Amino acid sequence: MQKIELHDSYNRRLNYLRISITDRCNLNCLYCLPELKVPKLSHDDILSYEEILRLVNIFVDLGMSKVRVTGGEPLVRKDVFTFLERLSRIDGLDDLSLTTNGLLLKDNLDKIKSAGIKRLNISLDTLKPEIYLKITGRDSFHQVMDAIHQSVLKGFSPIKLNVVALRGINDTELSDLAALSLKNPFHVRFIEVMPFKKHKTNEAPPLLAPEIKKGLQKVGNLVPVANSIHDGPARRFKFEGALGEIGFISPVTDHFCKHCNRLRLTADGRLRLCLLSDIQIDLKTPLRSSCSDSDLAALITQAIKNKPFESGLTTGKNIQISGHMSAIGG
Repeated sequence: MQKIELHDSYNRRLNYLRISITDRCNLNCLYCLPELKVPKLSHDDILSYEEILRLVNIFVDLGMSKVRVTGGEPLVRKDVFTFLERLSRIDGLDDLSLTTNGLLLKDNLDKIKSAGIKRLNISLDTLKPEIYLKITGRDSFHQVMDAIHQSVLKGFSPIKLNVVALRGINDTELSDLAALSLKNPFHVRFIEVMPFKKHKTNEAPPLLAPEIKKGLQKVGNLVPVANSIHDGPARRFKFEGALGEIGFISPVTDHFCKHCNRLRLTADGRLRLCLLSDIQIDLKTPLRSSCSDSDLAALITQAIKNKPFESGLTTGKNIQISGHMSAIGG
């Protein structure tokens, strides 16, 4: 039987769902949390695992084939490993990965692998313990680096290292971070800071992909790598002879709207059609109102028609998005 393909109004095939299972995190990263503290969601506010699994089954039936589990920090949520195992067993889900800050990773690698996770995305914005403390609020750099290397030994592949480029904070060591890909099978991905309101990093001009890429020339010549059907927005490269790769995720300078294949499900059950748009559709209320699977599928299909063709950034507008990444999901 031919597999269903989900398309929006602009004929973009949507096959990639990012799921935030919690807004809670054990770090306080400068670029993730707003300046003013936001109340955490209550237990009743967030979707239960049963509700998430039900929605994922519906999304897969509609044509989604890739899921990434995010937070907050997903590993802080109770019983997450049982949830991941159940998620991995969903028929038709071809690609399942986990995004984590790495603090709880080392002691749980076997559980994560047994649950069916093969790919990891790990946040690593610096190679200096003192800068790690400044960015995250915790003195846990060596703990995370140890977890990263243990992940290699456990056979996770690929391991993507997410680096948010921050002018005046980690800009002098981006080439050192990129050089990790020379002798290690890491995919080091440089991410432009998202333009969210009232962030602690808003004071300095953003460090953008062209400047980052130019600075990496001291490491070596970057050769383009072709994207696959399950790839996200990263533009992929590698240094000649390197074991790993380099990626650039550049929502500000290199708009990938016309190729966007993603939707986001927030921890409180909202379908976010575009990261850089405030358009959200409430799925939690109908989910908890005895709505049938077919009715939920129809609601999702109708909502996707409102997925914008482009964000305000593509038109040159100086926009700032409401919310914060800890609630929306990375």
